[in-house]
Amino acid sequence: MLVLFETAAGFAIFKLLKELWEVLPKDFSTADSAREVVKLKAFLKFENTSDALLTATRLIDSKPSKGLLEFLRLHCEGETLAVADSKLGDAIKEKLQIDSVHNSKIMELMRGLRNQLTELISDVGCQDLALMSSGLSQGLLRYKLKFSPKKVIRLLNVLDKKLNARTMRVRELYGLHFPELTKIVPDNILYAKSVKLMGDCTNPAKLDFSGILPEEVEAELKDAAMTSMGTKVSDLDLVKIKNQCDRVLSLSEYRAESYDYLKIRMNTIAPNLTALVGELVAARLIARCGSLLNLAKQPGSTIQILGAEKTLSKALKTQRATPKYGLIYHAPLVDQASPKHKGKISRSLAAKCALAIRYDALGEGQDCTFGLENRAKLEARLRNLEAQDLSPTGGSANKGKPKIEIYNKALNKSSGASITPAAKVNNP
Repeated sequence: MLVLFETAAGFAIFKLLKELWEVLPKDFSTADSAREVVKLKAFLKFENTSDALLTATRLIDSKPSKGLLEFLRLHCEGETLAVADSKLGDAIKEKLQIDSVHNSKIMELMRGLRNQLTELISDVGCQDLALMSSGLSQGLLRYKLKFSPKKVIRLLNVLDKKLNARTMRVRELYGLHFPELTKIVPDNILYAKSVKLMGDCTNPAKLDFSGILPEEVEAELKDAAMTSMGTKVSDLDLVKIKNQCDRVLSLSEYRAESYDYLKIRMNTIAPNLTALVGELVAARLIARCGSLLNLAKQPGSTIQILGAEKTLSKALKTQRATPKYGLIYHAPLVDQASPKHKGKISRSLAAKCALAIRYDALGEGQDCTFGLENRAKLEARLRNLEAQDLSPTGGSANKGKPKIEIYNKALNKSSGASITPAAKVNNP
């Protein structure tokens, strides 16, 4: 019997020198006694950290990697294999026709092997194994933690509402003192930074805003401060306004960190869908269906109107025009299109999204090549549609409705006669 043992450094196959029922826990108390029970037959070392991470993520789902299958085919043909995961053993038997065994006695054997692992495998030392285990655990925590796009989207929405409310409060309070600043600095974050640095509007001439504002805006701000029509502000009010500015800046930093986290996770979970519609729209689509696998089951027509279910139901009840897009409306490609072409682009984008989602959910690739290629095709289609509008005919020269002429029923039906309308008769 052979034993398949998984480590952070690679896969090891041990030859069991005794019968399984004869193996006792005390046989692994020392390295010499362990060598009398098992003997290393072969060891497959991971090439790099990414290879170890990919293999480990597949083992979590009880799926053997290609390298493991080739390794087992080479060394375990015609043998019985002891495994720590019964589902993994079933998958190996289905693909390689190798019988597998899994029971409580096997688990005791695995625990004994783990105690004397560095003594039984000469290629791996204690320090190397500890470093590999640490690196692999960090990679698994980073890439395979349960991720809920719905929670992140909800958090971003709450942060946006709080950020807008705080910013409006700062503008309202400081606008009484320096009303001209609202038009000079329209950006909320830059406005809060400028107010925090400036304080009283009599101070800008002495301050340097080069780290916050461009030179032109800085010059305009200083000129406006000299002729401002605002009222005076007390020191206590300035302290309160600066506290509000600090809260705005802290919320904006937290929002940026949350969005960066969403961006990293979406590029890991659904890289091709993210390349097509962006991180935020991709996360909203997944959150709407509950999971990436549920979203992969939907056709392109459903993805196109996902998020507009109420509008669709109302349109069907009242027999009006159905919506052309839902959440996909906020995708960059649809946003770039003119109002005339938004429906066409959203339909094409939804079809490509359906393919990209299935590629992400069911495919083995981890890159976004498929999504980038389809995005380039959609951008080319959008350019073609815009070019048709700029042409002299506008692409609609032959698309007009034919004129329908209504003739009187009392026509001359003779074969040689021409068709003429019947004479109009006035009845008394």
